[in-house]
Amino acid sequence: MNSDNPDQPALLGGTPIRPQGPPLWPTDIPGVAEAIIGAVEDGSWGKYHGPHVEKLSKQLSDYQQREHAVLTCSGTAAIELALRGLKVGAGDEVILAAYDFKGNYQDVLIVGATPVLVDVDPLSGNLDPTLLSAAISDATKAIIVSHLHGGMVPMREVMEFARAHNMSVIEDACQMPGARIEGAWAGSWGDVGVFSFGGSKTLTAGRGGALVTSRSDIVQRITLYNQRGNLAYPLSELQAAALIPQLEHLDTANAARAVNVATLCQLLADFPGLVPLQNAVADCEPGYYKLGFWYHPEEFDGLSRERFSQAMRAEGIAFDPGFEALHKIHSARRYRAVGDLQTANTAHECMLTLHHPVLLGTTADIEEIARAVHKVKTHASALKTHPEQFESPGGRSSR
Repeated sequence: MNSDNPDQPALLGGTPIRPQGPPLWPTDIPGVAEAIIGAVEDGSWGKYHGPHVEKLSKQLSDYQQREHAVLTCSGTAAIELALRGLKVGAGDEVILAAYDFKGNYQDVLIVGATPVLVDVDPLSGNLDPTLLSAAISDATKAIIVSHLHGGMVPMREVMEFARAHNMSVIEDACQMPGARIEGAWAGSWGDVGVFSFGGSKTLTAGRGGALVTSRSDIVQRITLYNQRGNLAYPLSELQAAALIPQLEHLDTANAARAVNVATLCQLLADFPGLVPLQNAVADCEPGYYKLGFWYHPEEFDGLSRERFSQAMRAEGIAFDPGFEALHKIHSARRYRAVGDLQTANTAHECMLTLHHPVLLGTTADIEEIARAVHKVKTHASALKTHPEQFESPGGRSSR
């Protein structure tokens, strides 16, 4: 039972900063309800073929300035189809960051190839392109580049390297629709760009994904693999109907998130134990599905990352541990590692992520996050030793 003490952490019986908990998602996104109702009224919601998938495909390819968009049932399926479209298979190697979404690693295995894990940049927490040259072999066929937690990979450098070594690039922008990297849209640099429309994403249809490319040969291979009487990896008409107004609203929502992220980072500047991921990429406008932080427990009196996350969740703030590093959760017989992956180890142990819905809130909502951090830090010693446990609904970050 919570007391009426606003200064005591909620995990220790105090009053939560946000008794209502984190904002729900999806929220009331302009145009979505009308689109769904319209699809129900005209019957298109349940059709194999209707107007919405075609319209969304055109809308997405135009937005990304690519020739083709292929809608899929998930971002993970889109990565697999991209690999198949690039003719990646048995005997090939695919380079990816050791700190990445595990579905990307598993997709490489599914097509019969071997993942090659490289370390991440110590500031951005994302793939470090300066390490690519040490990772290549005669078997290297492709690179998967993910932009995660507000961190971005310098894509011009990656593409120049890939072209010089006759490799393909899959750019995973599942966490960053509408972001800009070196003057171009995230997802438009690679031979294939991939997006997710999962239930927690900034563009959401509950499930779903897409890939974009300007290469017709990739689309042809994907179509041949995908077509089995009906599509094996489809996005439904109803899902497409719900996504169309969201894509139209995306730039406005991203701009609002960016303003709130800047405000939050200013408010947290006095907390050296919570350091936002930093980008050195030129002409960069990150996307914020998750806002990533390097967590330093020594600055919180030794409070573990997991306990910090529990305490923040109890305050109604959606902070969670990041991904598990790929080499920490898979057999070493299944991948090839390049170097000691020291920074990926640090990410495995120290990455924290803030879920995005609150970033569309008011200044007061953002100030509540900083107040909760201050409360947890002030009482870190007591939180570290108190036996009470809080069942967090968060857990490790999703894609």
